[in-house]
Amino acid sequence: MPVPVIIRNLGQQDYLQTWQAMQRFTNNRKPDIPSEIWLLEHPPVFTQGQAGKAEHLLDPGTIPVVQSDRGGQITYHGPGQLIAYLLLDLKSVDRGIRGLVTDMEQSVIGLLAEHGIPAASRPDAPGVYVDKSKIAALGLRVRRGYTYHGLALNLDMDLEPFARINPCGYPGQAVTRLKDLGVDLDMDQAGRELVAQLCRRLNLQPRWQT
Repeated sequence: MPVPVIIRNLGQQDYLQTWQAMQRFTNNRKPDIPSEIWLLEHPPVFTQGQAGKAEHLLDPGTIPVVQSDRGGQITYHGPGQLIAYLLLDLKSVDRGIRGLVTDMEQSVIGLLAEHGIPAASRPDAPGVYVDKSKIAALGLRVRRGYTYHGLALNLDMDLEPFARINPCGYPGQAVTRLKDLGVDLDMDQAGRELVAQLCRRLNLQPRWQT
C-alpha cells in the first residue's frame, strides 16, 4: 500500500530560512504527520556540509556561504537548479539511509533516461554523473528517524560558481546541466518528473499542495 506524501512547490526560497523550516518540521514531527517533499530553487549560495573542509572553498566572491548540517562537502545552489528536499520517515518508506541515497540517485538516473541521457552513480562519491560530469548532488541529515535536506539537479543554471569551489570536495570535478545535454525542462515539469520517479521507487503516493 503506497504511503501518502505531501508535495509542495515552493518557488524560489532563501536557503537559510528553508533550512530552518526543515529543522522545525523535523523537530515537531510525530508518527501521524505525513512525510513531505519540497520542490524549490535558491538564490545563489554556497553550502558547506557538516564535516566540510575549508580548503574546498576556493573563491566565493560575493556569494554567501552557509555552514549547513547536511552530509557531504561544499556545493553551490542557484536559480535554474531544481532542489528536492525529502522530509521522510525512514520507517514508513522501509529504508535505511544507504538505501534511500541509492533510490534518490536512481530516481535522477531514471529521469535522465526518459530523455535519452545515460547517467550513473559512483560508489566513492554520492550524486549522479553524465560522462564523469556531475549533474546532481545529494546530501541528507537524519534526526530521530526522519530525514531532511535532499538533492539538487542542474537544469539551466549558471555553472561558473562551481569553479570557485571543489564541488562536493573533489578538486577539478566537472559539472554539467540538462540544457547542455540538449534537454529543456522548466522547473515545474522537472519537479513533476522527479517526484514521479521518487514516488515509484519509495512506494509513495504524491498529494500535491498548492
